[in-house]
Amino acid sequence: MTHTLVIDTSYGSTVGIVGHEPILETDSRTHVERLQGDIARAVDAAGLRPADLERIVVGVGPAPFTGLRAGIVAAKALAFATGAELIGRDILAPQAQWNHLRHAAMATDGAKEAPHTLTLAVNDARRKQLYFALYDTHGDAEDSATMPVTQPLIGMDIDYPAGIVARINEAVRTWQETHRRPAIVDVVGHGAARYEQELRDIERLGELRGESVLDQGAAGLELFAAGAIAACHGAPAAPVEPLYLRRPDAEVPNPLKHVLGHAGATKA
Repeated sequence: MTHTLVIDTSYGSTVGIVGHEPILETDSRTHVERLQGDIARAVDAAGLRPADLERIVVGVGPAPFTGLRAGIVAAKALAFATGAELIGRDILAPQAQWNHLRHAAMATDGAKEAPHTLTLAVNDARRKQLYFALYDTHGDAEDSATMPVTQPLIGMDIDYPAGIVARINEAVRTWQETHRRPAIVDVVGHGAARYEQELRDIERLGELRGESVLDQGAAGLELFAAGAIAACHGAPAAPVEPLYLRRPDAEVPNPLKHVLGHAGATKA
């Protein structure tokens, strides 16, 4: 069994060894400060040492800058120190995979006649915005060796809830016309509950769940890591870089004003 550590700071933080219950931190004021200690606790609770780690899966967002950067830097530093393989994984596609498997587990004999479920995966971007993507997911829940395949109908982006609703409604109408069958949209992820009132304007709304795949304990941790490994097989050299989807707030200041006839300073 490969010893795999998962670190994700897309919303609060999740740290855990696959096969064990993760440590969750939801307080945005303290989760970064607790990250190093949580990593040490998770490794120790699994009966391992840092040198035993063979793979590290780190969440790359999309998420706000500060927390996301802390998780990725910690993962890169630990991978460098231990020689563990480092794999990045976005937080949105796993939401769709989890939602697909959840529905498959509850499916009845009449499931073929039920509307097809699409997943609007979201993450809180703050400033009254959401990171989001719309997925159509396929896969056999009985085949544990194969991960569900996510097809993005709307790629990762950031928008206000009202703008997201308009884009989702248009995409779902197009999907239904193309496939000649009804579809519904489940909204999954942190931020769904916060903007529930606006998101209820989705015309074909199914369930609205303000939780993440990484809130599902050891099973969610395993699904997140398995999806990362499967995606890595298709692009093994993909760099581990953060997905911010938003321009940074910091900007180069304007040149200083002229003082006493001296030339003003210029931007470097």
